[in-house]
Amino acid sequence: MEHGHSQADGDRIPRENTIFDAGVEYGKMKIMNTARKITVEVPEKLLERAQEASGEGITQTVRTGLQLVAGSRTYARLRELRGKVKFSRTATDLKDNR
Repeated sequence: MEHGHSQADGDRIPRENTIFDAGVEYGKMKIMNTARKITVEVPEKLLERAQEASGEGITQTVRTGLQLVAGSRTYARLRELRGKVKFSRTATDLKDNR
């Protein structure tokens, strides 16, 4: 399998569109090779609430918000699969295997 991709039903899906992005590393920014500096006008109260919720400064709060928006399609696709995927192990099996 090529780096950065996962295989599902023979289709190539970019890793950034998979659930792997919501794992342990979620919310941590990797050093990017390129970045864009932007100016954005946002309602003051919204920014305050978002910063309070994230516990971070402006830049990291905006980055986290952008990551959530970018990942929302993936979460929607996962919700569509609810009840359609059969697992070979039950929840009890997984609990017993701790």
